[in-house]
Amino acid sequence: MKAIGWLLSLALAAAAPLASAQSGPVPIFGLVELSGTGTTSGTMFDNGVKLAVKEINASGGILGRKVEYTSLDTQSQPQVAKALAQKAIDQGAYIVMGPVFSGSILVSMAETQRAEVPNFTGGEAAAITQKGDPYIFRTSFTQTTAMPKVARYLKDTIKAKNVSIIWVNNDFGKGGLDVMRKALDTQGIKIAAEISTDPGQLDFSGAVLKAKQANADALFVYTNEEEAARALRELRKQGYDKPIVGETVLTSQKVIELAGDAANGATAHVGLTADAPQPTIRKFDAAFQKEYHAKSDHNGMKGYSAMYIVKAVTEKIGKFDQKAFAKAMHGLHLSAKEYPGVLLDVTFDDHGDLDRESFMTKVENGKQVVTATLPAASAK
Repeated sequence: MKAIGWLLSLALAAAAPLASAQSGPVPIFGLVELSGTGTTSGTMFDNGVKLAVKEINASGGILGRKVEYTSLDTQSQPQVAKALAQKAIDQGAYIVMGPVFSGSILVSMAETQRAEVPNFTGGEAAAITQKGDPYIFRTSFTQTTAMPKVARYLKDTIKAKNVSIIWVNNDFGKGGLDVMRKALDTQGIKIAAEISTDPGQLDFSGAVLKAKQANADALFVYTNEEEAARALRELRKQGYDKPIVGETVLTSQKVIELAGDAANGATAHVGLTADAPQPTIRKFDAAFQKEYHAKSDHNGMKGYSAMYIVKAVTEKIGKFDQKAFAKAMHGLHLSAKEYPGVLLDVTFDDHGDLDRESFMTKVENGKQVVTATLPAASAK
């Protein structure tokens, strides 16, 4: 009888995690850059997730369960992100949000894939969704979607025949440079100079001097936020007078704040902007500013919309099942009319890449102004 009792106790203990998986708070973990070189991006992403969680919980949660969101600081270090991914898994994460930096997600995603935990990332490096991981999903465009739009803008609007590129020498920058080379070649645009810079670089005088000496028709700047602001200030200081174009980061709110007047005139293609005219985005913008007394950049919108995608997909499948969730994500289409929290109509392909409308922006009088709305690639 003692043996039977012991076996029964063991069976009940083993079943406990399965039972609790469908009751109590829903554990969601953020692997976010709250310190280090990615602080701006990670903090914004984290704040976006937290705002969405607050709203979702206030409206009854997901399938009647409240969300319990825990932020873990990757310190902008890939190996720290990898360790934290395992920690989140050990603590029963239903979904993992982040990291934002491509270098970190490329390392940490192996852990979430092994554990079959869906993982949303803000990383843009093309390689992220080229590894065959069925549990990885983007909150932003892949570089292979964004760069062709920038190249077309350089050709059709700027009329550039050659371009110089200032890029950051990390996974994000390397991936962007490689894709941009191909996109420019497709448009018949030559590269006059490729100017490498370091993550966290403080002095851009040498990089800007090289860009001036190349004398190209335009300059493409592809760095992280703080570095982009330093580059813009140095470009203004040295009197650079050719068009300055970027992708997502260059006209972001943080860059505008840091660069001041030097940001005026910069243009960029952005996948998300809080200055877009759509009612869903205007509502988000008002809520974010009320919550944080600051304007969100694209990273805040990535975190916010991703959390609402989690809610929508979970409620579509009607249960907390990670394999079913991942399967439902592939080929998924969500409309902002039906699910306002996703902000814009969005579609995911079989690789976890998303497609939706995007925007061309320009900094005017210290503000990001939307100059054009570009259709989703699938709409063409």
